[in-house]
Amino acid sequence: MTASTDPATKEPFERVVQAHGDVVWKVCRGLLPQHDAEDAWSETFLAAMRAWDRFDGDRVRGWLVTIAHRKALDVLRAGARVETREDGPPDRAVEPPGRDLDLWAALARLPAAQRAAVVHHHLAGLPHADVAALTGSTPAAVRKAASDGVRRLRALMTEEPR
Repeated sequence: MTASTDPATKEPFERVVQAHGDVVWKVCRGLLPQHDAEDAWSETFLAAMRAWDRFDGDRVRGWLVTIAHRKALDVLRAGARVETREDGPPDRAVEPPGRDLDLWAALARLPAAQRAAVVHHHLAGLPHADVAALTGSTPAAVRKAASDGVRRLRALMTEEPR
């Protein structure tokens, strides 16, 4: 029995949430509007907690990102809103006035493949090969989608309002 499967030496699940909660949030929020991302984040950790005793790997972050990705897809498939404009104040101040510098809104404007590549590679820190396996693509396609997505994000983030 490896250390990761030995209940006496296995990391407590609370520490897993503390260590990887931000990355899971970035994945969920990068793919979904905030209200749906909150649900997907919770569902990710509920599913992971249920499976924690059976988890036998050493790549916890990748495992959690995979779960988060699938939970986000479940929300999208269920017909959740994909628009990111929300009632209430923005997550952060908009500077300078008149420009939308909200990363989450800009991510929502990317094509799905670019958004997934940017979220999983740049926000979650997964290697291109892992993102390819997660999204059913190739490492080269993920690399291109991530590059194109970052280029498009830069354009969106500096775009003057109409």
